[in-house]
Amino acid sequence: MAFDGIMMTMVRREMSDVLIGSRVNQIYQPARDELVFAFRTQQGTKKVLIRLSDSPRIHISSCSIENPPVPPMLCMLLRKRLGGAKLSDITQPKNERVLCLHFEALNEIGDREKLKLYIEIMGRYSNAVLTDGEDRVIDTVRRIDFSVSEERVLLPKMPYELPRMQDKLCIEENEPETICERIEALGGDDRAALNTIQGISPMIAREICYRAERDSMLEQISALKKLVEEGKGEPTLIYRADGSPMDFVFMDIRQYEGALTVRRFETFGELLDTFFSDRDRLARMKAKSADIGKLLNNGIDRLSRKINLQRADLKKCADREQLRIKGDLLQANLYRIERGATSVTVENFYDENNATVTIKLDPTVSPAMNAQRCYKEYNKAKTREIMLTEQIQKATEELAYLESVQEMLSRCESEAELSAIREELREQGFIKTQKGTAKRKDKPLPPIEYESSDGFRILVGRNNKQNDQLTLRTANKNDLWLHTKEIHGSHVIIVADGKEISDTAIMEAARIAAMHSKGKDSAQVPVDYTRVKNVSKPNGALPGKVIYVNYNTVYVTPGIPS
Repeated sequence: MAFDGIMMTMVRREMSDVLIGSRVNQIYQPARDELVFAFRTQQGTKKVLIRLSDSPRIHISSCSIENPPVPPMLCMLLRKRLGGAKLSDITQPKNERVLCLHFEALNEIGDREKLKLYIEIMGRYSNAVLTDGEDRVIDTVRRIDFSVSEERVLLPKMPYELPRMQDKLCIEENEPETICERIEALGGDDRAALNTIQGISPMIAREICYRAERDSMLEQISALKKLVEEGKGEPTLIYRADGSPMDFVFMDIRQYEGALTVRRFETFGELLDTFFSDRDRLARMKAKSADIGKLLNNGIDRLSRKINLQRADLKKCADREQLRIKGDLLQANLYRIERGATSVTVENFYDENNATVTIKLDPTVSPAMNAQRCYKEYNKAKTREIMLTEQIQKATEELAYLESVQEMLSRCESEAELSAIREELREQGFIKTQKGTAKRKDKPLPPIEYESSDGFRILVGRNNKQNDQLTLRTANKNDLWLHTKEIHGSHVIIVADGKEISDTAIMEAARIAAMHSKGKDSAQVPVDYTRVKNVSKPNGALPGKVIYVNYNTVYVTPGIPS
């Protein structure tokens, strides 16, 4: 994640604008590597989250965090020394990932003292260090003694030293020409930019070089210097094609040329809250849906192998007519076949040229029994063909159903949606209900709802059961039904509400249908649409399976219209 030095500079300025002059209201330590400071400001209480592990960061946050009933020792120390303290300044050395929060506090006897809290955001070496007026360590989240490092020791009463700085150029303290000269000397590529400019991430280095291909490197470095000096960053969140958050940056990103989507925010605190809450939510959903995902993968693999084996057997049944012909030929030539013969050559009267054919015989039985065996094998093959055809059709429908559930699972965004899919699989017998377990009745989820630019309601099913409910029960017969053509996805309904549905609404709903389907990553997706009255469900069909007639097809690019 791109919490680089310049991102920290943007966060520092945002925090300074809001927090300087405020007082510490409360301090929490939800986890060993996590601190939360609540400040009383003129705009109300503002919280600062300090995370030192699992994506270390510091920023103003509005997320609610659960606190332990008993505060840890470090938290009690911080409350004692910083409770009610005034935040007088926030500083940062040369775009490094180190922030220093300067406090003015009162000690135990009522004398004023100056304290500093250093926040070091440096991957697994991240730390928070409280120092006194002489910059000696009072305590730290992670103590470092001589056994760990002889170069830098962080223990109580020891002088605090900043982490060793990298040999890079601070963009605020150096001229763009100087920076460009070093980049050119190191090769002029994004790696050279990364190794030259202090406080940029690999993505920003690539962006600088990407833009420099159209303009000059000097222009790009000058623009970056101006952005940092003025502090006018653009809080930007980048999303992958599947909708998951990819990264966050402090400037506009053009290197992906529209392949990825971006979202702008008012503040960096809001940006970071959104990114990490979305990422954590997706991680939780992935963990909670792992068992269903494994069940679906195993079921899909099993059915695929089963269908391939059955189709191979079905091919063998295609030769059954030859068995019947052999039986007829033997029956017609019984008088010519000697008992105990191992084969016989006869004229094939089914062939227009009356060609001869040699038929192998079982010498231990009579010629008539050989003929009856051919008829028996023919009847067995005929019966097997009928059974295999039915089994293949059933397995194919079951496979399509599991693939549709797998696609729905990939779009789950809440535990309620996951619970609905789990219940659907249980009803269809794919998940066994444990004895003695009471059936849990969750409140049915409403369909996902959008509105077209010209005012038509657009409803989208969240799972196969809801697809059936939406299409066959909720929708009016004159509403419009949409679904991706031969691609697993949700049922989509445009509510007519007594009006003629516009072409605009149809195209926008088609884009939504494509987005809520397995084809969401494709450039062009075919979407069928027809009146609801033309859609029906076959008897005994699995959830989500329907047939439809009198339809039209449009090709659209997946997306949610703004």
